[in-house]
Amino acid sequence: MLQLLLDLLKDPLQFLTEFISANGSLTYALLFLIVFVETGLVVMPLLPGDSLLFSVGLLASASGQLDVYYVIPLLILAALSGDQVNYFLGKYFSSWIREREQILFLKRSHVEQTETFYAKYGAKTVILARFIPIVRTVAPFVAGAGRMSYPVYLLYGFLGACLWVTSITMAGFYLGDNAFVKENFEKVVLGIVGVSVLPILIGLIKQRFAK
Repeated sequence: MLQLLLDLLKDPLQFLTEFISANGSLTYALLFLIVFVETGLVVMPLLPGDSLLFSVGLLASASGQLDVYYVIPLLILAALSGDQVNYFLGKYFSSWIREREQILFLKRSHVEQTETFYAKYGAKTVILARFIPIVRTVAPFVAGAGRMSYPVYLLYGFLGACLWVTSITMAGFYLGDNAFVKENFEKVVLGIVGVSVLPILIGLIKQRFAK
């Protein structure tokens, strides 16, 4: 099991290619599980998200082994379902978190800062968080712990899931036949991740100069 996880983290495209060859349509169940766990369990923030979706789109375009019009709604459902689990876990453990300074890597100050952030920038931050690795795993939990309005969270969570899954999967789909992408897949994925974390870097730079 550990080796499978390492293979997935190392090269999602190669992992999926081999898994499809060996297991066929079971790949859809695996993809659902990966996206659900990455968004639904706050302790699993390192699973591939952007690179996985890009690989799915690329395989759907290049080999036709995956149906992009089926897999996109499936993964939107997985992302949205994971968000709900994560939100309610945060809400359930909210009081417990506030009574302690830190639980694992989550500090009480994180919850308080997130509440302030949501109050300042509004619920659109739920959409923006979806495109930032690690943050998209932690944000739903903290939103629940911070007692963010659930109807508002659900609406923006749905919009975020649709935009995230559709945009990155379709990017892979339309670039799947591009020779440069095929020959430089790892660089392209690193570029996607780099663009995803850019908002964090900009925020840190602004914070640094503000001080």
